[in-house]
Amino acid sequence: MTEHKKVRKAVFPVAGLGTRFLPATKAVPKEMLTVVDKPIIQYVVDEALEAGIEHFVFVTGRNKHIIEDYFDIHFELEQTLRERSKSAEITLLAGQLPKAGTVSFTRQQEPLGLGHAVWCAREIIGNEPFALLLPDMIMKSDTKGCMKGMIDLYAQSGGNIVAVEECAPDQAHKYGIVGVGEPIGDGFHITGMVEKPAKGTAPSNFFINGRYILQPEVFKILETQERGAGNEIQLTDGMLKLLKDQDFSGYHFRGTTYDCGAKDGFILANVAFALERADIRPTVIEGFKALTKDL
Repeated sequence: MTEHKKVRKAVFPVAGLGTRFLPATKAVPKEMLTVVDKPIIQYVVDEALEAGIEHFVFVTGRNKHIIEDYFDIHFELEQTLRERSKSAEITLLAGQLPKAGTVSFTRQQEPLGLGHAVWCAREIIGNEPFALLLPDMIMKSDTKGCMKGMIDLYAQSGGNIVAVEECAPDQAHKYGIVGVGEPIGDGFHITGMVEKPAKGTAPSNFFINGRYILQPEVFKILETQERGAGNEIQLTDGMLKLLKDQDFSGYHFRGTTYDCGAKDGFILANVAFALERADIRPTVIEGFKALTKDL
């Protein structure tokens, strides 16, 4: 098996305004909204940690300093916990704290789209492959995390990887869809990509779900990328250009994705993860039985 350059760094584009969650996101970044008792961004970082990522690059914007503070030591809080002998809470906080020097923050000064946000991380990433995890998406799997599966596929295929899931064929027009080629590992070679194809024209029912492994050549493409849909620099447009020169593979994720950037997805994520918690599961179940008895 060919050995490919290790994926050590991951990019988290967290500069979005979170307008779908106003008024809450007027003061609190959407990435810091909690699913049960952890911020959304913590679930995404945990997924990257499971996959062996060593350096975490956050592309932020104004009023996102809370994210930076979250991934830092809170001296006053920890001192108070020690004085009150709250050892479990101290251990919990220590477990979510990245190692010193493994987190970087850079600014996206203007809301010019996902492609532009990725390009803003170019100097920190350098000339090496990197993971990209959209912070709205929380992945839940009974086996291994989505990014871990992608890293495993990357070890076989190299090149670029996008995670994909299946949707109903009549819903394919709502998503970014990939063309399916020869199988490889837990996925397949990608023959093409199209963003929100017209009904009846989609090359498959496999849609891109917000996880990527990309080669650094994408930065050069994004540097001169013209604005596309929404007058923004679209990552999909850049990947289509990269596809002409480099291989792309699709990792078939067989878990559940919760879009926590939407109210319904956020609520469902809270339910799903609450039901996994032994300490609150019985109460949650009884509460939902009472709420849904008339449905």
